[in-house]
Amino acid sequence: MNLTVLAASGRTGLALTREALRRGHTVTAIARDPGRIDVPPSARLHKVAADVEDPASLAAIAGSTVLSGLGTDRAGVLTAGAKAVAAAGPSRIIWLGAYGTGRSAEVAGEAATTLAKLLGDRLADKVEADATILAAGGTMFHAGLLTDGPESAERRTVGLEAGPPLDFEAVISRATVAAAMLDEAETPHFEGTIALPLPG
Repeated sequence: MNLTVLAASGRTGLALTREALRRGHTVTAIARDPGRIDVPPSARLHKVAADVEDPASLAAIAGSTVLSGLGTDRAGVLTAGAKAVAAAGPSRIIWLGAYGTGRSAEVAGEAATTLAKLLGDRLADKVEADATILAAGGTMFHAGLLTDGPESAERRTVGLEAGPPLDFEAVISRATVAAAMLDEAETPHFEGTIALPLPG
C-alpha cells in the first residue's frame, strides 16, 4: 500500500513509519523537519517537509491512506491538522487520539474527569479534531497512556462499547498502537468510528 505518516519524526510517528516499512508498504513520511525522521534509508521511504498549519504543504497526501501520530502541547494544532488533512483528499484517515476524551469519556469512567482537568484547553482541541476526522469517514484510535517498548504479543483492538475503565497505571506501547493502526489500514474494521488498541 501507499501510506502517508503524519508527524513522522515524533515517537509515535516513527513507530508507524518503521512498522509500515517492515510490512512492505511504501511510506511518505511527513514532518516539519524531515531530517529528524530517524529511520534507515529505504527505496520505499519518501521524506517530505510539511506543516499541518500550512494546508498547501499537505498536497502529497491526496489519494493515500494517512496515519497520524500528531501530538502537541498547544491547543488548536490538532484541529488545524485534522481539517487540513481532511481537505487534502486522502483515501482514508487513521488518526490517533486519547482514550477518555470526547466520545470515549463516558466509557473510560471517572478517570476521564481527571484527564480533562490535566488537558485543560487542549481537551476541546482533541474533541474537535476527533469530530473532524469522524465526519470525514476516518477511524479514530483512542489510546491510553503511551510508552516506549516492544509490541505486545497479546494486543487486540476493540470497539468503544468494549472499552475498559481508563487506568492511569496502565500503559500501552507506541509499537503496539502502531501495529493496531497498520492492521486497520490493511483490513478496515472501524471506518467512521472509534477503535481502542489494548495491550492484552
